[in-house]
Amino acid sequence: MKKTNIYLSALLILVTVMTFSAQAFAQAKKIESIQIKTSAQCKQCKERIENGMAYDKGVKDVVLDVETKIVTIRYNTKATNPETLRKKISKLGYDADTIPCDKAAYDKLPVCCKKDAPKH
Repeated sequence: MKKTNIYLSALLILVTVMTFSAQAFAQAKKIESIQIKTSAQCKQCKERIENGMAYDKGVKDVVLDVETKIVTIRYNTKATNPETLRKKISKLGYDADTIPCDKAAYDKLPVCCKKDAPKH
């Protein structure tokens, strides 16, 4: 009888600890969304930006609207921040709000992805 009570008590403590741990973890994660104006021009730009940012630390979702040139990023505020996200877009060769594109990355973009490319 005593062993059963000990096992039940241990199980109850374990379940309680796991519940509080899960709640603490859920509270620590805060997901926010940001919209960043880019210099994207075409569907290739969309692929480059979405794929280039998809696996960055803290990034949950990336969607570029080519027509408006706005990329919407959902991210974990504990893992990244808006400035880091803008810098990453710049490193891909695109302007990101007030941060200009990285020149070396921009030079490697296909002609259709460049800001000064002729429009068809």
